[in-house]
Amino acid sequence: MSDIEEASDTLAEVNLDDTHNPLTENLESDPNSNLKDIVVIIGATVPTGFELTAADEVKEKLGSQSRISKDRGKIYFEISVEKLSQVHRLRSVDNLFVVVQEFTDYQFKETKEDALKDLEDLAKKLPWTDPLKVWKLNTNLKKRKTKHKKQNQQSSASKEKLNDDGGKDSATQKDADKELLDHAQNTLSLKSAEQNTEKTQEMILADDQSDGKDEFLNITGNENQAGNCKEGEAEAQVLKFRVTCNRAGDKHCFTSNDAARDFGGAVQDYFQWKADMTNFDVEVLLNIHNNEVVVGIALTEESLHRRNITHFGPTTLRSTLAYGMLRLCDPQPTDIIIDPMSGTGAIPIEGATEWPSCYHIAGDNNPQAVKRAANNICSLLKKNQNKESGTSWGIPIDTIQWDICNLPLRTSSVDVIVTDMPFGKRIGSKKKNWDLYPACLMEMSRICRPGTGRAVLLTQDRKCFAKALSKMGHLWQKGHTVWVNVGGLHAAVYLLKRTLERAGEKRSYW
Repeated sequence: MSDIEEASDTLAEVNLDDTHNPLTENLESDPNSNLKDIVVIIGATVPTGFELTAADEVKEKLGSQSRISKDRGKIYFEISVEKLSQVHRLRSVDNLFVVVQEFTDYQFKETKEDALKDLEDLAKKLPWTDPLKVWKLNTNLKKRKTKHKKQNQQSSASKEKLNDDGGKDSATQKDADKELLDHAQNTLSLKSAEQNTEKTQEMILADDQSDGKDEFLNITGNENQAGNCKEGEAEAQVLKFRVTCNRAGDKHCFTSNDAARDFGGAVQDYFQWKADMTNFDVEVLLNIHNNEVVVGIALTEESLHRRNITHFGPTTLRSTLAYGMLRLCDPQPTDIIIDPMSGTGAIPIEGATEWPSCYHIAGDNNPQAVKRAANNICSLLKKNQNKESGTSWGIPIDTIQWDICNLPLRTSSVDVIVTDMPFGKRIGSKKKNWDLYPACLMEMSRICRPGTGRAVLLTQDRKCFAKALSKMGHLWQKGHTVWVNVGGLHAAVYLLKRTLERAGEKRSYW
């Protein structure tokens, strides 16, 4: 299991909105802790073209309005820290970061030296306090839960014995959860005596902008004091960091590396952190898009789209993109959803995870692809089994090897078709697509329910698809099109609706 899967599980299980969760109660009863009152802006990178889909998911699951950035592929929304766990459960986002400050119309100086000097000065003026608290909570929960999960896996045999003994396992689990939650609360709570001592030591920096620095030094100091008593060295408490700059626009007199170097140097001087480009604790993000500047702190170590697939193929689709395609077709309970060219099964597996009340079928003509899909399903079942302490109810999905032009399904038996069609680059060829696409659309129209059926199809071979669709206008009605970026390729996702007309007899396009 990857680190980000464990992080998502951590933050989902320690749900601060749960009325039975002792962490919220501890925060309310502790006068030194004001985490429950913190409201921050979260930035999320999403598949390009699916910004509106991601915004809809945020509104549906978090109740927050999202703002789509001018820089495509990013959205921003406001949450309280109590909803941090739910943010990590969003299915449409790739990476998350907490916003330190945003400038919608930042005026860069005309010369390179002056522009970079402004960025250096900016690091000392930013409101770091709340974002660093959120980062610290996020990090502590990930570390603690990772250790907790490893201990659970090692003692799985003894837990099975306890399950046969009338509630012993339940008591053990409650104690473990209490220990985890108490640790998170104790780590983030500032003792008044220690706080006064730190404030005295940092008196020389006592101005409005130093609050974030002082409070964060207190937090890290309190956590590390007990664990580092033997070492007793200040260097052991110094965090490692790096600055990542993403810049877009042609009116800047500096490069991304220039901005990251100078801004990072200022951050290092301000916090006395140690720069490390690979083994870093904190990743500071500097996003520059024309005159829009956003400074943030990363909350994810790797993309959240790496959540379902363990066996990859040459063209495995990202889970976040698969979710966006599925959401376009608005699955309803009891719908039969198929991916006739599923490859490693990214789309059906995402569908079965998020829409378990539907039935999903993953099919492909390549036996190796079908084997990879089956292995990915088995991996997901094992993951669910670990989470449920050895009990798994399975997921509503099947795999099958078939011919896309001759599907072993009854006419009008499928509600939704969602698939990633061959681009004609890594698999197949552009020439073959001229015969394959019309044959696929005809066979899909046969198995799809007239009037209510729909299809969501991804392809980069837009010219060939448009020609094939023009011959099927009596069977498929084209809805809206979403333009996406897939591995650097400009592709399109087409939403089609099945007309009431009955599909004719099969024709050979080969």
